[in-house]
Amino acid sequence: MTLGHRLHAARSHPSAVLLAAQLAVVLLYPFVDDAAWGRAMIGVFQLLVVAAALMAVRRTSALTRVAVFFGVPAVLLTFAEAAQPDSDTIVLLSSLFHAPFYFYVSYAMIRYVFHDDRVTRDELYATGAAFTVVAWGFAYVYAACQALWPGSFIGATSEASRSWFELLYLSFSTMTSVGLSDVVPVAGHARSFVMVEMVAGVFYVALVVARLVSLAVVRTKN
Repeated sequence: MTLGHRLHAARSHPSAVLLAAQLAVVLLYPFVDDAAWGRAMIGVFQLLVVAAALMAVRRTSALTRVAVFFGVPAVLLTFAEAAQPDSDTIVLLSSLFHAPFYFYVSYAMIRYVFHDDRVTRDELYATGAAFTVVAWGFAYVYAACQALWPGSFIGATSEASRSWFELLYLSFSTMTSVGLSDVVPVAGHARSFVMVEMVAGVFYVALVVARLVSLAVVRTKN
């Protein structure tokens, strides 16, 4: 496949690109977890991919304003976190911009999936991409919670603050309801946020299944 064909495929399936990028970041993150600037570069790369996918599926002026309002500060604060990773204030501010940005992206992608009565290949990719984006958003909620209420989460190894990757692992474990995380919420606010993500994960799966069943019924009637 030529470069031109690959670029065309990427433009035709932005949700597939986003899903692949999200999973690639999960696999690459352990290699740069000890390097602050490596984490920053991966974070910025991910934000740019998410923004590009969002622009592809929801081209509106309101979308642009939301993306700029939350996305630009999030990029800047990602670099600030790399320079001062132990600053709770910067971590809190970064999370307060990242979380709404990711939640808005997931909302836009879910609307993209539900906007008509047929399912394209990219919309199928979007269901998976939206799921991972929600998990990312809740990970930032947990990071903000930990910054506001230190000791909100404990792990199997120590009671020190959990790293970003540990919080992301907790988020994916909670969202999928597998319960495999060794990171445990112990403070009241932390447990509240985790319970909300549990409901969101179950509701998301039910929503997607209901959507596919309804489309199958409509197709059978036709």
